[in-house]
Amino acid sequence: MNDSVSYTEMKSLFEQLRMVDIIDQYEELTKQATQEKWKYEKYLSEVLKIEESGRTKRRVERYERLSGLPSFKRFDSFTQEELAPDIQMKINTLRRGDFIDRYENILLFGQPGTGKTHLASAFGHELIRQGKKVYFSLCSTLVQELLRAKETFSLPRKLKQLSRYDLIIIDEIGYIQQSRDEMEVLFTLLADRYERGSFIVTSNLPFSKWEQVFKDKMLAAAAIDRLVHHSIILKLDVENYRLKSLKTNKKQKK
Repeated sequence: MNDSVSYTEMKSLFEQLRMVDIIDQYEELTKQATQEKWKYEKYLSEVLKIEESGRTKRRVERYERLSGLPSFKRFDSFTQEELAPDIQMKINTLRRGDFIDRYENILLFGQPGTGKTHLASAFGHELIRQGKKVYFSLCSTLVQELLRAKETFSLPRKLKQLSRYDLIIIDEIGYIQQSRDEMEVLFTLLADRYERGSFIVTSNLPFSKWEQVFKDKMLAAAAIDRLVHHSIILKLDVENYRLKSLKTNKKQKK
């Protein structure tokens, strides 16, 4: 680095290039490079590494903020030990995120309190760390948003907005009874993303009962067909963790 170039000049250049992460570390890094007689390639590499690390951190924070994911439901607080070994293996494989590139879906089934939402959210956080855009919503909330968009003739724009996400997580299909109109707009979303984007769907109802959810046998069959065609199904056959925690607490008090 030319000694005639001042820190003020370099700071101005970094600001113009929006390289904000190197600004505070520039002087110390330059001093270290001089003392250790770094080659120009190494010095440039270290500058770019600092900037790349900062941009990655800010991108993850931005994606997390926009995702709607429960911030505390991550893999570091998800207990897998009680799940069947084959389910654990599938989870570990899916964490790599390859299913996103193949536009595959993950369907999580289980009774209330078995960790479906936690696992779905954990996948979402993991994928954001890998640079993917994730959108999380309760099914009841999502269908209301879609229905409002349809009523205001802006459903195509809403679908386009959602298409920008690499993964959409729909939590608790069937937990709250929806109207036929609501389920029709949900089907519109499923059809719009078919083979063009991935879903993670959680439900406490098996497919055999989805006719009750969609209010129509044909609509339910069409929805299932689009979800299942490229999917990985995980059944969480474990004890309700809230009931288990309650039992444990009672035993400890005795």
